[in-house]
Amino acid sequence: MNEQTLEAIGFNTVIQEIAEYARTERAKATIVSTKPTMNEKRIQQSMQEIEEAIRILEISSSVPIHTVDDIERMITQAKKGLFIRADQFTRVLSFLDHCSKLKRFMKDKEYAAPTVSSYAFSIDDVTALEEQISVAIRHGHVDDYASKDLSYLRRQLYALSDRLKARVQQLARGNKYTSYLQDTTVSERSGRYVLPIKKEYRSKVQGTVLDTSASGSTVFIEPAELGDIQEEINLYKVAEESEVERILFELTEVLPSYEHTIHTAMEVMHSYDVIFSKAKYCREIEATRPVLSNDKTMDLMNARHPALSKSAVPLSVSFGERERALVITGPNTGGKTVTLKTVGLLTVMAQAGLLIPADAGSRTGIFQNVFVDIGDRQSIEDNLSTFSSRLVSIIQILEEANEHSLVLLDELGSGTDPGEGMGLAITILKQLYKKGATLFATTHYSEMKSFAEKTEGFMNGSMEFDLHSLKPTYRLILGESGKSQAFEIAIKLGLHPALVEEAHNITYGESGAYKERFSEKELKKESLKRQVAVNRYAHHKKKKVAGDIAIFNQGDNVTIQASNEMGIVYTGPDERGNYVVQVKGEKKTFNHKRLTLSIPASELYPDDYDFDIIFKSKTYRKIKKDQARKHVEGIWLEDEE
Repeated sequence: MNEQTLEAIGFNTVIQEIAEYARTERAKATIVSTKPTMNEKRIQQSMQEIEEAIRILEISSSVPIHTVDDIERMITQAKKGLFIRADQFTRVLSFLDHCSKLKRFMKDKEYAAPTVSSYAFSIDDVTALEEQISVAIRHGHVDDYASKDLSYLRRQLYALSDRLKARVQQLARGNKYTSYLQDTTVSERSGRYVLPIKKEYRSKVQGTVLDTSASGSTVFIEPAELGDIQEEINLYKVAEESEVERILFELTEVLPSYEHTIHTAMEVMHSYDVIFSKAKYCREIEATRPVLSNDKTMDLMNARHPALSKSAVPLSVSFGERERALVITGPNTGGKTVTLKTVGLLTVMAQAGLLIPADAGSRTGIFQNVFVDIGDRQSIEDNLSTFSSRLVSIIQILEEANEHSLVLLDELGSGTDPGEGMGLAITILKQLYKKGATLFATTHYSEMKSFAEKTEGFMNGSMEFDLHSLKPTYRLILGESGKSQAFEIAIKLGLHPALVEEAHNITYGESGAYKERFSEKELKKESLKRQVAVNRYAHHKKKKVAGDIAIFNQGDNVTIQASNEMGIVYTGPDERGNYVVQVKGEKKTFNHKRLTLSIPASELYPDDYDFDIIFKSKTYRKIKKDQARKHVEGIWLEDEE
């Protein structure tokens, strides 16, 4: 499956979120590289591991996984003969300690997670190495008692240090330097004792200047009287450093002999980091283990897209035994695209060995490829239109799809002439079905609904729409085709029922009885506000600002502040910031300051919606249509105001 597909359905986002749970950089990299597979054995093993890991997390939220990013580098360093520092051995010691804890931890969880817990048993006993390091290293330093020689040397250094401090304090309190001292405080510079001497008496005091105060009025001098003790200390320090290096080299030489043991432990620790990261994510999204279907049948029960909140309406879809293609219809922003993405994402998640956010017992197929054409992509480099760029993608899908493919097509055939687009859409679906692919397609074309209803192997589905509140419910209804509900929305926004009746008659050649159904109803905008609120995932046009003039787009639903009436933006703004707004079938002019955006046009109408249906008369549209086909002599088309 190509990266474009994984990105389009949101799989890469899921993987990135799982990686955030990982404790090591190596585990993060492993998770990010996760890809779907057709190997059912690997898929089942991964799901089993995640299920068991979730059971462990429910028993104990903390698992003793240790960060091991630099342990391997230390072993390589040791094999080259370069000694390991004391602070590095502290990290090795911590890792070994966690290995022992992990074995004990997993031993106690064997009853709940027999497979996952068994991985820890491959870690060899590291007690001997752990004890050898802990004897010599403590708190990131070589311990005083790491050897007899080191213990002796450090005792001598502690004694000499006490003698040196007593000597310098004696000098500070004595009469010899009293008049030269800035004060009687004894301090250290670079680990050596100094006296604070006034600058003007610098030449009166024998010794080494180690520092000067910020003002320059004080120089810090190590008195010459400390030289004999300091020299003795220096000799012991050299001997101490030599002994520390010897001890570290001795420990370093031991480390490579445990390379296999440490490497095995690291692999186990790495595996646990990956498994529990996946488990934590799956637990967070309330995922369950699906049944894998080799016959491509699909039965998703209360499935949810993990990117949506848990309050989102779940999706249920079941087909594949008799039908292999589902054509979904319904209103704009009614959830069709999210349905496609959910089906695609959950299929790929399952094939990546992850649990899916759906009810237990849900079934997913195993596909060699998932092909996706979703959204309004456009190739700027190739200067392709939206329709052309999507067609290029679909041609590639037609070439590569086969009986092992799942194909998801959003608004197939859109972006061009509706008649031609519909013909292309049906032809493409027929060809993909002929190649054996499993199909999901969304559309606005009524002809595609009829095609799916009459064609064997195809099934209609619709996104439910509440006609009372005029808002989508986001529930998928199988076996039924849906309507765009554009006419009901237009009436709710204030378009006169008589105009909607005329539009319905032009579209379908029959009456819609809108005047009888809506003439007495109060057109409420609150229901549409609720509609918008539950459509947060839909694409939104940003409100632009040009100077101090608010910019509205044709078709935007606005509120006139003085009368609180609702209207639809027709044209504007002019140089004074005035807009022409259609209110109850009449076009009126309002200054932008008197208008408030209620609902953008992008949330109410398809991208290619013809606004002439709302703003122009039937006669105007007929003449315009005739003129578009051919020039009609003696007829002039003037814009209607």
